[in-house]
Amino acid sequence: MIKYKAVSKRKGGDAVRTLFSPLHEFLKKGDLVLLFLCLLTSGFGVALIFSATRYNQNNRPVAIQCIAIFLGVAVYLLCTFVDFQLFVEKNWKWLFGGSVFFLLLLLTPLGNDHNSGNLNWLDIPGFPLEIQPNEIIKIPFILLLSLQITKIQDRGQSISSLPSLIQIGGHTAFMLALIAGICGDMGMCVVYLFIFAVMAWGAGVKKRWFLLAGSAMVIGFAVLWIFILPNTAAWDSLYLVKRFRVLFDHSYDPQGIGFQQTRSILALGSGQLFGQGYLHGSMTQSGHSSTLPARHTDFIFAVCGEELGMAGCLALLLLLALIILRCLWVARNASSPFHAYVAVGMAGMLIIQIAANVGMCLFVFPVMGLTLPFVSYGGSSILTLYAAMGIVSSIKARALPSWLRDRAIQ
Repeated sequence: MIKYKAVSKRKGGDAVRTLFSPLHEFLKKGDLVLLFLCLLTSGFGVALIFSATRYNQNNRPVAIQCIAIFLGVAVYLLCTFVDFQLFVEKNWKWLFGGSVFFLLLLLTPLGNDHNSGNLNWLDIPGFPLEIQPNEIIKIPFILLLSLQITKIQDRGQSISSLPSLIQIGGHTAFMLALIAGICGDMGMCVVYLFIFAVMAWGAGVKKRWFLLAGSAMVIGFAVLWIFILPNTAAWDSLYLVKRFRVLFDHSYDPQGIGFQQTRSILALGSGQLFGQGYLHGSMTQSGHSSTLPARHTDFIFAVCGEELGMAGCLALLLLLALIILRCLWVARNASSPFHAYVAVGMAGMLIIQIAANVGMCLFVFPVMGLTLPFVSYGGSSILTLYAAMGIVSSIKARALPSWLRDRAIQ
């Protein structure tokens, strides 16, 4: 009897250890610093969403955001245990095909533009979160582009050679064409293009290619703006033209195309150094139609500026900067070029979205419908971000030890 009890206790202890071993493994190897920064920034975002939606007594966005964060943490933990280099090498065809199929679903009755002009969302009956395919497939895009670059370099081929650039550039151009053609979301196209540029730079593409591409884009835009578009009958009615025109002339259509940014800059300016106080922003808490629009999504940075002032905005930007720096630190200590490129791509994704969103609120970038990472309301955005950071955590868990890394450098 005594012997039986001893065995039972041993078995029970083994069961407990088996149950908690994944958690122990995560605490040992996972990136707890990155997770803490993400949760802190997300908590900041939930507080701002609560304030931004308080005027209409609608708690649903806060509840959905909290659910998305909870699910995001679970995804973060799961991603930490996956060897993504091995996974992508074995399943790259499925990743690419799945990304294309996911976008094509927008052309079915499930696709919805929510009167935004961009066909971005999938509304699945009975599912509590709206799914944004072009948001989610940024992760497969980064993984596949990293694999492409790695394979090119493994073959001994220069990444700056024309055939190499055609390969990685063709992949990027195909995704841009697909998103522009199906979704009509030019803001998301900018994100993908910037991710490509950051990863190409990190991979060692020579500066002359960036100068050549940048010069071509500037010249092409200037020719289009000065010589071609003004001669078209629809010049004054083109939506994109108006979006750029209002940046150079803030008095142009302030009650129309410039309304959102005009209200945003007023909200930011009224907050001054320390803001009007949390839950006390005059525009944020007003339900009048002429106050701050899209305050819990695209223009949530303006809510922060009005209620918490410049100090609150700087604190928020500091948190976001620390997340980016953590991604770059993980890239610096990665165990393989593939892992390094992935981490750099994730950092690039955050940089462009933060810059575009804050610039939009400051009236220096056109409105592109890009949310502020970890802060703006959006289930797909939160899940994508936590999955992306979970992949970075996975890279950190597989980093080379310092003594081996130093020997590899020598």
